[in-house]
Amino acid sequence: MYIIIVGAGKVGYNLGKFLLSQGHEIMLIENDKSKMDNLTSEFSENVVFGDGTSPEVLTSAGIARADVVVAVTGEDEDNLVVGQIAKLIFVVPKTIARVNNPRNEAIFSSLGIDATVSATRMINCLIEEQVRAGDMVPILTLKGGDVEIVQVELTEKSPIVGKRIMDISLPEDSLFISIIRNDDVLIPKGDTDFRVEDKIIALVKKEKEQELRKLL
Repeated sequence: MYIIIVGAGKVGYNLGKFLLSQGHEIMLIENDKSKMDNLTSEFSENVVFGDGTSPEVLTSAGIARADVVVAVTGEDEDNLVVGQIAKLIFVVPKTIARVNNPRNEAIFSSLGIDATVSATRMINCLIEEQVRAGDMVPILTLKGGDVEIVQVELTEKSPIVGKRIMDISLPEDSLFISIIRNDDVLIPKGDTDFRVEDKIIALVKKEKEQELRKLL
């Protein structure tokens, strides 16, 4: 996939490095000239200097062929503008935006951003849930604000430990996406069993989150 990342701070930088290691083609857009020498030495031609909210800069970054645009600047307003331009003007298939203020998530979703990521909200959830295994932690809110990708680590007390996917009944409007076991990522199949310390990544509608929580 070709992925454009707007904002080359710590989040954008590390995301770019990770995506390159996974074999994706990327382009970083950064408007801080003092960072350009270091970014160019790290990413070579995969860096564009300029304002990511500018259609001209986005065009020069190759947005016409982008599969995903990710806006991860420190300003919610800029991330929203980038997402809207990508979606409405260039019709990019997928837009993802960092939301620094969790109160803005609903606004982003209502204005067409496909997915939002709020580190503040995730940390708040971890604190509220006392950071213990077995807690369900929202990772990503998808377009519309009523669907989340969540993660939960299974404990000895989990009702599904020792069972296979085919042997359990998932709540309606929920789906297992993957299982992280040790250093492996497993794609769930019917005969996949669940073990203690498995980390389950699931897709669920918010109104079904409590049902899924009880299952896990």
